[in-house]
This record gives sequence, C-alpha cells and structure tokens, in this order.
Amino acid sequence: MKKLLVTGLTGFVGKRLTHLLVDHPEWHLIPHLAHDLTDTSSLDNWLSQEVPDAVIHLAGQTFVPESFRDPHKTFEVNLLGTLNLLQALKRRGFCGTFLFVSSGDVYGQVEETQLPIDEKLFPHPRNPYAVSKLSAELLCQQWSVTEPWRILIARPFNHIGPGQAPTFVLPGIAEQLVQAGLTGLSKTSLSVGDVDVTRDFLHVDDVISAYLALLQHGQTGEIYNVCSGVEHSVRALILAMAKLAALEVELTQDVTRLRPADQRRVQGSSDKLRLDTGWTPTKTITATLQSILDDWQQRVRA
Repeated sequence: MKKLLVTGLTGFVGKRLTHLLVDHPEWHLIPHLAHDLTDTSSLDNWLSQEVPDAVIHLAGQTFVPESFRDPHKTFEVNLLGTLNLLQALKRRGFCGTFLFVSSGDVYGQVEETQLPIDEKLFPHPRNPYAVSKLSAELLCQQWSVTEPWRILIARPFNHIGPGQAPTFVLPGIAEQLVQAGLTGLSKTSLSVGDVDVTRDFLHVDDVISAYLALLQHGQTGEIYNVCSGVEHSVRALILAMAKLAALEVELTQDVTRLRPADQRRVQGSSDKLRLDTGWTPTKTITATLQSILDDWQQRVRA
C-alpha cells in the first residue's frame, strides 16, 4: 500500500477522489489536515503526519472570472502555492511521484485547423488563471530536472459530474431543470450564456482514473492531456439533459453569463495518455448527464 497525499480534497474533484479510492486499496490516503498553500507552516504541519509516496496537487484558484477580478491572489495560490508545496515536500525528504494538475485552458485560442489539441501545441494562455497554471507547469518541469522525483503534469479539459458547483454551465442547467421539474412543469425557460460552442467533456470519475494511471505509468517530466477526444455542442447537451428530465425547454441568453474571447470549438487528443498508461474513459456522455441530474435532484430535495 502506497501513501498518497492529495491537496484540494474539499473541492469538486477531491471529494470525488476520496469516494473512489475505496476501489483502489493499493493507495492509502493521508488524512486531510486544514492547510493553506500560502502558509508554509500549515503545509509542514500536514506533512509531519507521514511522508507520502505520491502527491496529486489539485488545490488552487480555478474559477476564471475570479482570476480577472483578483489576478494577484490567483498567482499567489496557483504558482507560489505550488512552490510552497514543493519546498515543504523537499524539507520532509519526499522522493516519490508528484502529479501537478494544470488545465487545458493553457492552450488558449486555438484555430480549428489545429484540432484536436495535442501536447505539442504551444500554449497561448488568455486569462490570468491559465497564465498561473502554465507558470506552475514550468516550475514543476524545472524541479523534475533538479530533483530526483517523478514529476508529471496533467492538463484536464472540461470535466463534469456529481458534486460540481452550479457556477459551471451543465450543473447550473441541471439545477434549473430539477427546480422546474419539482414544480410539476412540463415546459420551462432556461437562463444560459453562449451555448453555441463545443467543448471536450469528461466525467470526473474518468478524470480521476487518469490521474491514478499517471501515478503508476506516466513518464517523468511529461505533460498529458486528460480529455475524451470528443467535442460536444453545449446546446445539444443542454437539450439532451432536458430530454432526460422530461422537460421541454426554451433557452434565454443571459449576458452576465457570457465570457470574453471565448473559444468556439474545443477538442483535445488523449492519445499520449492512452498510449503511455493504457487509460480509457468508461462513462458515456448520456450516463454523465444523468449523473448530474441525479445529483441535483438529491441536492434540491435536501
């Protein structure tokens, strides 16, 4: 049994990872202690429990609009916080595998002729969040050269599933659908942003299985896209979710939900991840949408 330390266990992916590790007895999750990436003493206190064999660094400021509102804090958490964690691990004598979870958003604006996006595409980040993640990637790659650790970088694309906040498009839609359904309506109007775009969505469980596969089989210093390899129209997914909820819907655009300079189409390539680790996604898009609806039915009724 290997000892695993995971930052960000209170977040969307972290909570789900805690749940799924029940099916992975090869990993012992080091108990979570309250910590702050910007407070080195809190990291030292957490690491005083046990020296991990592997680390998945999930924690960070992940909301793009917030990165525009407070770029300084975003860099403090995502870049300097990662440095603080690396240094704390080094002080503790860590010599294992470190997986930094970055973002597919680092690629920035991508021409349609460059789809699907693979790891060879040069990043052009277009917001402070993506810049902070790319900066932390470079920091981790530097450490992979100067330290005797296995350090890997994951670039997840859009991941969705149970437990995600309604500030993200599909869980936000699911919440609206469930609320409408509980009132007995057969038809409702949904408030949406720009839905005439495509995205590469992956169920959060498949994202987590990719991270665990990378810990086992990923190559040190390498970057891996974590994505389905399939692009889906956001509009089509909303309508598919409405059909699952047995509701007829009218979509009404809310300008406050629009993001500037949005990418029209997104499709990633997970060929490198699949080749190096043998990973493959297991959740269909229909099952994924249903899981989001089921989650919101439980939340709203609670």
